[in-house]
Amino acid sequence: MRAAVLGLGEAGRRYAADLAAAGVTVSGYDTRPVEPPAGVTVEASVAAAVAGADLVLSLTTAAGSLAAAEAAAGHLRPEAVYADLNAASPARKQAVAAALGAGLFADVAVLAPVPREGLRTPVLVSGPGATRYADMLAGLGGPIEVVAGGPGAAASRKLLRSVFMKCLATTVLEALAAGRAAGCEDWVRAQIVAELGQASPALVDRLVNGTYQHAQRRLHEMEDTKSYLEELGSPAEMTAASIAWLTAISAGQRR
Repeated sequence: MRAAVLGLGEAGRRYAADLAAAGVTVSGYDTRPVEPPAGVTVEASVAAAVAGADLVLSLTTAAGSLAAAEAAAGHLRPEAVYADLNAASPARKQAVAAALGAGLFADVAVLAPVPREGLRTPVLVSGPGATRYADMLAGLGGPIEVVAGGPGAAASRKLLRSVFMKCLATTVLEALAAGRAAGCEDWVRAQIVAELGQASPALVDRLVNGTYQHAQRRLHEMEDTKSYLEELGSPAEMTAASIAWLTAISAGQRR
């Protein structure tokens, strides 16, 4: 198998490295000069990276996903799977699929931080390339759940999950901030850990540290989530509160 990874940031580098370690021939592309992971060849353009690839993984960020698909259009093999793993709205996934014009599009929703598990990170996948994507990575990766529906179906489920996960993270941050102001932050953290169960010390650390580390990216995700909830006619007050926290963190106003 030959794979191309578009976007060699934190997640893209891990996916590319894991594929190369599994014996897959991997080419990569990034808009910035980057040092490739071992076994990965960096190409000068999207077109060069995807030419001849059986599988293309787009990890460019949601904002860059449409431009990447437009650059790949016309250079994909007809049977290639083009998988968009960016955290984006269902409408954005549909626009990316429409821009390709060839290949089998797979809307992939990543359900956990990629740096922890790489190819073993659990995902949802929908769209015309979903089954083929699952078959190609069945022996290499972690849990892959194929969900019914076209492009955007997997993304919509991720956004619904984000209501819980991202709002849980900012609720924890708010409780710890209040505890800090009251002089009992450690006590508040211990209460949260006790309520969340056995695995909660690592979970609380991940919620807190991950929110600060990826605030800008999560802000965009929650803005997409709020738009999606409004389309559904569903309440979005907690999502709006999470957006307020992430906006302040992104602006350096909360630590």
